[in-house]
Amino acid sequence: MVISCLLRFLQLTLLGWTLTACASLPNAANLSATLASNTLPSVRTGQGVLSQQSTSALLRKRWANSTLDMKTQAALEEAATGVPLIAGNKVTLLFDGPQTMEQMLKAIAAATNHINLETYIFDQDALGLKFADMLIEKQQQGVAVSIMYDSVGTLGVPQAFFERMRSAGVKLIAFNPVNPAKVRGDSWRLNNRDHRKILIVDGKVAFTGGVNISNTYAKSSLFRSRSRQRATNSSEVGWRDTHVMVEGPAVAAFQWIFIRAWTGQDADDLPDARFFPPLPAIGDKLVRVIASEPGGDFEIYKAYILAMQQAKKTIYLTSAYFVPDPQTISALTGAAKRGVDVKLVLPGVSDSSLVFHASHAFYDELLQGRVKIYQLKLSVLHAKTAVIDGHWSTVGSTNIDMRSFMHNSELNLVVLGEAFGREMENAFAEDLRDSTEITPEQWRQRPLSDRIKEWAARFVGYWL
Repeated sequence: MVISCLLRFLQLTLLGWTLTACASLPNAANLSATLASNTLPSVRTGQGVLSQQSTSALLRKRWANSTLDMKTQAALEEAATGVPLIAGNKVTLLFDGPQTMEQMLKAIAAATNHINLETYIFDQDALGLKFADMLIEKQQQGVAVSIMYDSVGTLGVPQAFFERMRSAGVKLIAFNPVNPAKVRGDSWRLNNRDHRKILIVDGKVAFTGGVNISNTYAKSSLFRSRSRQRATNSSEVGWRDTHVMVEGPAVAAFQWIFIRAWTGQDADDLPDARFFPPLPAIGDKLVRVIASEPGGDFEIYKAYILAMQQAKKTIYLTSAYFVPDPQTISALTGAAKRGVDVKLVLPGVSDSSLVFHASHAFYDELLQGRVKIYQLKLSVLHAKTAVIDGHWSTVGSTNIDMRSFMHNSELNLVVLGEAFGREMENAFAEDLRDSTEITPEQWRQRPLSDRIKEWAARFVGYWL
């Protein structure tokens, strides 16, 4: 995307100003050994926190075949992130733009009380206009519509696009304005971006994942496509991405995250609405809604590292922008060396050549560490997902790079359980089918010009 390139340019212009003030990720070596956790994780429902007896009974039912490991993993993750599990949810896996947009527009059309949207990109194109028109229509019907969009992610979008929604009564906030004169409060934080993608409708259904509001998602990728043999170039297919739709008690956690982000912008009050309706159990999914932000406690990073360190059988990771820090590399190669099947699906084509080459700079070390790397063909990969040991799954906005872990506000949904894990593994297998494996022998034969690009890109990896 052009916007993505603009963001990378802006980030690099800051390099000379702040290089000496680089923050760092927490020490995550042997993370589990540093955590003090209870024997059982805490579990919340729509009616409150379950007792230890009820929690134990629930976990025995959900993890009958791997109770001890999953109980320990869940308890350690809570200690690392401070976020409890939430029971009684329905989670629907959505693939690519058309399926995701269909479900989001369907939910918006059915809204009767409020719509809260938080997005990195909201383009003025055919799909963006369709969303804007529907949101204006719902506002005119008496539904309270509130939108927070990132000011860098929407840098090329005419302000008239947003003003039309604002004049119709829609509440809008530009997150961390690029123009310092428009900053409310006392700090201009250009390098900190809101990369989350959240839609909450009537406090009863929430969406999150990697999909932005952009015509980029008007077409489907090769995923589950019967016409994959007819596609011959990337212009014929859409971007490959993953989103989820969540119903049940966990929607309240999404709502709190949205409200906290809104108030953190020193913005006008949200409109009066029934943000927290009663949320009875609607499914059997145990989930954790993890948000992270600059200056926070690196919650998503810790959840990822811990899950990799605890892996016993498999790590299947899909990442659109993959510029890992040393501890992530250590967690992946360490798992592979102890016999875990570690497979990565990474982009074969990308909208950012700088990130693309920075990612390649780590292939040698990963391949030497027995990690298997695959590059997706034709489609631009934008998904950010993982499934570990078939029981721990995550879908969200977080890339495996320093930008997501340190500089952006991000959100990931973690789902614990075999049924959802099987769906994720099946999806991963389909991506593998449309990918090409990068072997160590093949990689050693790449041109010198590529090696120079990798070296140069890796130098600025902290800012990507």
